[in-house]
Amino acid sequence: MKNDNLKLRTKEFAKRVIKLCRQLPRTEEGALIRRQVFRSGTSVGANYRAACRARSKADFVSKMGIVLEEADETLYWLEIIVETEIIKQKLLGPLMKENNELVSIFVASLRTAKEQDSRKDDNV
Repeated sequence: MKNDNLKLRTKEFAKRVIKLCRQLPRTEEGALIRRQVFRSGTSVGANYRAACRARSKADFVSKMGIVLEEADETLYWLEIIVETEIIKQKLLGPLMKENNELVSIFVASLRTAKEQDSRKDDNV
């Protein structure tokens, strides 16, 4: 997937997370979860953009690690929302599917970058 497509996809993901946050209940638990999922869900795209500007392979790997952590944390909060029945699975299913797909893309990207870096080390 091209960088620009993934930048757009992660931005759209952030916008969907923001819309979800607007739907969370105005309770203490809703506020706590809203802050967590908002922070992690919107940082995926921001950190991905930073990774695209990495100055080295090691910098890219480091920044993509952060992207993956944030995406995985977002998935955790989405699971909590569903499992505590704050919002029904059928409503969050598409967002969770997108989150899982992004996690898979980031895992593959990190794996490739690490493999390329280790092959470079082997050639030294």
